[in-house]
Formats: sequence, C-alpha cells, structure tokens
Amino acid sequence: MVAAGALAAPPALTLPAGAEQAAKVIDRASLAGPVRFLADDLLEGRAPSHRGDALACLYVASEMESLGLQPGGPDGGWEQRFALVGITTKAPETWTFRAGGHDVALRFWEDFIAASGVQAPAAAIADAPLVFVGYGIQAPEYGWDDFKGADLKGKVLLMLNNDPDWDPALFGGARRLYYGRWSYKYESAARAGAVGAIIIHTTPSAGYGWQVVQNSWTGEQFELPAGPEPRLQVRAWTTEGATRRLLAAAGLDLDRLVAQARSRDFKPVDLGIRTSLALANTLTHGETANVLGLIPGSDPALRDEVVVFSAHHDHLGIGKPDASGDTIYNGAVDNASGVAQVLAIAKAAMALPERPRRSLLFAIVSCEESGLLGSAYYAAHPTFPPDKIAADINFDAGNIFGRTHDVALVGKGKSTLDAVVEVAAALQGRVVVDERFPDRGAYYRSDQFSFAKIGVPGLYFKGGLDYVGREPGWGEAANEAWLKAHYHQPSDEFSESWNFDGMVEDTQLGFLAGLAVAQADAMPAWLPGDEFAKLRAPAPGRNK
Repeated sequence: MVAAGALAAPPALTLPAGAEQAAKVIDRASLAGPVRFLADDLLEGRAPSHRGDALACLYVASEMESLGLQPGGPDGGWEQRFALVGITTKAPETWTFRAGGHDVALRFWEDFIAASGVQAPAAAIADAPLVFVGYGIQAPEYGWDDFKGADLKGKVLLMLNNDPDWDPALFGGARRLYYGRWSYKYESAARAGAVGAIIIHTTPSAGYGWQVVQNSWTGEQFELPAGPEPRLQVRAWTTEGATRRLLAAAGLDLDRLVAQARSRDFKPVDLGIRTSLALANTLTHGETANVLGLIPGSDPALRDEVVVFSAHHDHLGIGKPDASGDTIYNGAVDNASGVAQVLAIAKAAMALPERPRRSLLFAIVSCEESGLLGSAYYAAHPTFPPDKIAADINFDAGNIFGRTHDVALVGKGKSTLDAVVEVAAALQGRVVVDERFPDRGAYYRSDQFSFAKIGVPGLYFKGGLDYVGREPGWGEAANEAWLKAHYHQPSDEFSESWNFDGMVEDTQLGFLAGLAVAQADAMPAWLPGDEFAKLRAPAPGRNK
C-alpha cells in the first residue's frame, strides 16, 4: 500500500487532485475477487471462443459497467469482437528423418512438437531437405543475413532460438530483440518460401522448459483468419537432445554448427537429411472479444488522446492432464491477476474527484497466449488513432510473493516512460531496475508489443526480486520455482497463500504512472534510435 501522504507529487510528476485517496481503493480484496472468479474451474481455463471465454468477457464488461465506465468498443458496446480459426492438429507418434543412409525416428511429445501452419484439413511436408539456417535472421541494420540469397523454397529450416547475444553492439547483446522470438523465426522462414521450420529448444534460449512447449503448442491453437501472408505447412520444435541425435546420424555436430552460426559470414548448411510429415487438422470457426471500457478525459484539447491500461483475459483452456489428473489450465497468475489489476485501476480512477486530462481506456484483450492476437486486432482496428494513443500500460502475471524494494521494468531504456515510472516508484520508496532476464525477450511476449508495432510506447513492469524482509536471492529462487512448477500448467490456480501486498503496490504504481501520462502536456516518446521510434510521429505543437 502507498503510505499516507506519500503521493505529494514533485513537479516532475503531475497528478490529478485526489490521487492519493483514490490509490487506497486498490487493495487485496479488489485484486483477489476477480482472480478468484476468473481462475475458477467453472471458466474451464478461458480458452478463446469457448464458454469460459464468453463468461470472462461478460464478467469483465459487467464489472466495468458497475464501476461506472462507459462502453469503449465499436458501436457503443463493451466488446470488440473478432473471428477466430481454431486448429487442432493430430501429429503422428513418430517423425521420421532419412539421415546418413538410415532412418531416425523422433517421438512426439518427448522429442518434437509439430503444429499446422495452414488453416486447412491437412498440412504436409513431402520428402523435403533440411537446411540449417543459424538464427534464421535477416537484419540489414545490423549487417546480418543468415540466408545469403540461398534458395530455401520447399525446404525445412532448422533454426536456433534467441538471437546473437555475445556482443553488446550487435542486436541487443544479452537483451533479446524480436529477432529472437519464435514468431519472427516462423515468419522469416515463411517469407523465404520454406515448407516447414524447426526451432531447437533449450531452456536457456527459450526462457522456459520443454513442458511449456508441450502444453502451449498442443491442443486447439487459435489464429486470426488467414490472409495473403506467406505460410509454412509445419511449425515445429525439437529438443536439444533429439536434434543432436538426428544430426549425429548425418555425421554432423550441433556445437560445430552453432559455432558457425555465430558469424556474419555464416551461410545456410544443407544437412543431407530429408523428411516427410503429414498432419491432420480439425478446424473450428468462432469468435472472441476484447472488452473495452472508457473514462473520457476532462481537457477539451486532450480528451481525444488516451492512455490504455491493458491485460489479457485468455488462457489455455482444457488440455493434457497433469500428474494429479487436472486438465484445466486456470491461468490464475497468467493472467487473471493482470485483469484484476486493470479493473482495480479503473475502480481507483472512478474514485478521483476530477477526471484526468486525457481519456483512459481499459482494454482487457483476448488471445495473448495465441500470439498476441487480441491486442494485434485492436492495433489494426483501434478505437483511437495510433497517434492519439499516448501509452499502453500492460499487466501480465502479477506479483504473488510480497512487497519489493525494487521495480523491474521490462524494456527499460526504450522510451521517456522510464522517467515517469522512476518518479512514481520513488514515491513508494522503490527503485527501478532493469528486468532480471533481458535475454528472455519479455517485451515482445505480451500485449504492449502490439501497441509498439503501431508506434505507441508501453510500460510493462513487475515487482522486482529484492523482497522486503527476505534474504538476497530469495526472490529469484521463488520466481524461478514458480515458473518451473506452474507456468502454463494446470497448477496455476488461485491460492489463499498468496501475498497480495506487492501486487497492490505494483497496481498503485501503474495507476500513478498512467495518471501522470494522462495529465502531462506532451505525450511520451521513444528514445532516439529505438527500433520503434520511426513509427511515432510527434503530435503537432506538443511533442517536438
């Protein structure tokens, strides 16, 4: 909780009158209640276009209405609905590769996971050669091209996860950029005309264990209806051990190939391996929705600009049972907690005696777990023009372990929003630090990325790892243990044992930062040279 009197803001952080009192509305009950409901088994894991999804949308819209928000969706409604295609893929028990004159069989689930890249009853690879393409990156601004003009049409590309990380001047050094994300790699392979792509999974390069791939890439997968974009037939993952075994059969060594890939001079390597694969798909067609609530701004000159508070309401639905037989992936931390945080901020904003200058939009989006589809749909069909969206403040997986002395800012160093959150955190007696694991590419893994792609700066922060009253290292150990045991597992459930104090404080911090942006004369800006800076045109007369 924010201490009494702590919100007497310095000149660097202008807040609306009554912000201190309004912040007190954000408490344990305002967070625990929504999480308890949204993560209940009755919502069946909130899979998009299913019953739990519809219940989650209805609940969020009802909460917004009860708080006094205005509908923020198209045509005066609460929901921004959009179509989805569901694809459930049946892969064979083994995937056979011809290497070194004999067959190598990889086992589904243990060795490989394969998903369809097409919205069709079947997807297939027919006697295609495998080509190792290093990181699978084409980045002219870094003088990097892993393809070197090679003819990759009709081939299966074997790729490393992550991006080059050994030189701070190359890409982001240890900080993963979008080039290191699986979504970029599959897109890159499709643009090259490949028929399939295989990403080699390791826990360090992915930032999560193999079980996350197993649970996230099986069962019903959701996509927006296909357009004219190039597509792979098959998107696959293999374990490091299975990949080593396959390459060894062809007389090749993975470590040697990785060493070759760590150079601008790398060229694609034909592995002398061929493969076929047939996937059978069951297609469904449905709908889901982003739920949008609005508080209009008070300044006639600025109310057509908006600060967005976002969180995703979806999770993985019903899937493979865990060791206890539980099949419901409740998604309590990920991300019923984020929805609760945004709703609590809306409640606090309605408690202000006067509205902030800019409007506030509360966007509870769908399909984050399916590749940020809901926020991407909003970005393509925004209810405010992109150059009128001042910032997105995103909440994804709240802190359940208690108060921290620090605040971890994901994407630190990208925009002038850093300074806003630093001053707001100082009001709480906290310091802002860089994200603990920049190599995991978290900035590109949640919904603020969809806003960044249309030029909107975003805040995505989490409680740090320096926990109040805990010894050094406790926070990192607690978070890593939770990630290993519960992330994208049925065990991500609400628990009375959670310590909400840190989540309360983080939510108040997001509230204060958002209010400061809503009150400021100028909108936030990307820092010079940032990858998204060219997408943000300054507003006439205010952001020069």
